[in-house]
Amino acid sequence: MSFVKGRLVGRARHSPDPASRGAWSARRCGLVALCSALLFALVTWQVAAHGAVRGLDERLGRGVAASAVPGPLAQFLADLGDTTVALPVLLVAAGWELWRLRRGAGNGPGGSGGPVRAWLPPVAALGALAAVPALVVPFKVWLDRPGPPRMAGSHEGFYPSGHGATAAVAYGLVALLLIRAYAGRRGDRAARRRSGRRDVAALAVRLVAVATGLLNAGVGLGLVRQGYHWPLDVFGGWCLAGVLLPLWCVVCDRWGGRTGGQAGSRTSGRDTGPGAGPG
Repeated sequence: MSFVKGRLVGRARHSPDPASRGAWSARRCGLVALCSALLFALVTWQVAAHGAVRGLDERLGRGVAASAVPGPLAQFLADLGDTTVALPVLLVAAGWELWRLRRGAGNGPGGSGGPVRAWLPPVAALGALAAVPALVVPFKVWLDRPGPPRMAGSHEGFYPSGHGATAAVAYGLVALLLIRAYAGRRGDRAARRRSGRRDVAALAVRLVAVATGLLNAGVGLGLVRQGYHWPLDVFGGWCLAGVLLPLWCVVCDRWGGRTGGQAGSRTSGRDTGPGAGPG
């Protein structure tokens, strides 16, 4: 524990400059995207080659479909992956993010303390969601995997799950937009602590991340329980989301500019000289 504490204190005292943090963040996002792409390739190979994992997957899918999970609840969760549900949720979050960033830009010093391209994060989020069918449909047509028994005779091509990928990308982007909003307020953390107020924003970020994971797990469970998809179909959709979400983060960090709070804190840091009094 003392070693971990020492490492954390050392990092706090010797925090890297913003350029170094940006490069590290880009490398980390690239690693996540690469691992997700490799996982997707591995699962796709198993599905295409009728491998052992595909056989286990279909046995697991039949077991989940016959489980005691209530059908109405499973149907509700499965419907959350539909575009008619996920897209409006993302539109609301994207609109709120655009309003927040433009409001921060207007409140900045001289109107110039806001982000360079306030429109990029919400527009890129909608673009990432639009990329889901462009990635899913070709694999569905190519692999032409049959669905569970309930879907027999309807159509072929169930891998990867479009509902699973849509839910993971849409709700994942909503969570990232909220976390990005929190990141813009980190410059005010010291003031909040000095005033004795709890940093509830950090707790909210953790809750949002956990809720997003549970929500997507529920969507996947609902799709399998209702017999719409095999488990590997849903997992393949999650892997595609694991590629799109880190790419969105890289695009926003590289070309989206700073959030209003970050810009304001850096401007305040530049304006506060040795002889400056409290603002």
